[in-house]
Amino acid sequence: MSYYQHHIFFCLNERRNGEACCAQQDAQAAFDHCKKRVKDAGLSGPGGVRVNKAGCLDRCAGGPVAVVYPEAVWYTFVDQQDIDEIVDVHLKGGRTVERLVLPPDVGR
Repeated sequence: MSYYQHHIFFCLNERRNGEACCAQQDAQAAFDHCKKRVKDAGLSGPGGVRVNKAGCLDRCAGGPVAVVYPEAVWYTFVDQQDIDEIVDVHLKGGRTVERLVLPPDVGR
């Protein structure tokens, strides 16, 4: 068993040159909301879930993005309800939220 059951990484990268980036789409608020939801649900800590910040994950065209490991499921999201669904269905329930999965061909 690994130290955490799940890691979720949120791209919080900010580009100052005008290129698209997750920071422009309020990724920090989604990260903060996810961290709170995971903690409130009692999922945080060893054997549970770790919510991490990440720099550029190089999938900017689908941003904002987050990825859940060990399954390597890439998500895009638009609001707190999407984050709630990822927490409840995937991080808590172990099932992929298909409607939020980032298509594999979406890159930078």
